[in-house]
Amino acid sequence: MSQETVDALAKRVKDFVEKRSWTKYHKPKDIAIALSVEAAELLEIFQWSGGAEGLNEENLGRVRMETADTVIYALSMANACGFDLGEAVTEKISLNEKKYPVGKSRDMFNR
Repeated sequence: MSQETVDALAKRVKDFVEKRSWTKYHKPKDIAIALSVEAAELLEIFQWSGGAEGLNEENLGRVRMETADTVIYALSMANACGFDLGEAVTEKISLNEKKYPVGKSRDMFNR
């Protein structure tokens, strides 16, 4: 299976939505709700499980698909709002690198 760039994926999602005449339903508020629902479905897989340690093949498949759903809705949000998600992610990583420098942030959760 080929790996596509964020830009190519955004275009595929946009084409998918447009070909089905769903653009009228893909408003930022509605996409935010859908993204939240998909994130909750991802979280539901782990509910009462005690963590990721016991992920079996079936659950890993579910995690994979629910994660894909959240990314699809994130791409839809970027499309609906008119920004490049790849650029936004790159910018956010740069901001996080400044906010959490390695020397000060290493093992911050193991204190």
